[in-house]
Amino acid sequence: MGKHIEKWKVLGSRYLIKRPWLTARCDSVELPCGTRLPEYYVLEYPDWVNVIAVTRDGRFVMVEQYRHALGEVSMELCAGVCESSDADPLESARRELLEETGYGGGTWEEWMTLSPNPGTHTNLVHCYVARGVEQVSTQHLDATEDIAVHLLTAGDVVGLLTQGRMRQAMMAAPLWKYVAVNNLL
Repeated sequence: MGKHIEKWKVLGSRYLIKRPWLTARCDSVELPCGTRLPEYYVLEYPDWVNVIAVTRDGRFVMVEQYRHALGEVSMELCAGVCESSDADPLESARRELLEETGYGGGTWEEWMTLSPNPGTHTNLVHCYVARGVEQVSTQHLDATEDIAVHLLTAGDVVGLLTQGRMRQAMMAAPLWKYVAVNNLL
């Protein structure tokens, strides 16, 4: 077997900012080899969820919204934050799908769990597939959300992926897995 990798030792830690949507910490660490890094920055976030939602007739429920950091409008999976009031990530995913799209029901499967960036982020992204969803209500958006719902064919989704128009890596990865597992190419 290869070399055994050890954890870093945290010598000190301080918060630079603590806000509802951004918490940044600066750690002072010592590596197993003895090298010290006086400033290693970590972003603390709650866990996130996203949902590959497919209707009974095989259409994908997608959302379109503006993403300010890139200055682009993008087509995405329904996604959101795991709220402390949610029992678990599955409840968060069901809530987000209903709030953002008005779709619900169906059969749900835990699809995969990802790290946005294990070098800098503390949270995980829980990805689900919901098959056989249907529109059960209208959207229930927050004041900061401007979201359009679209129903796409499998070919449309494959096009988003193959043409590089799905920029959100934590959404592209579970969609690529879905494409591969279901032989959609």
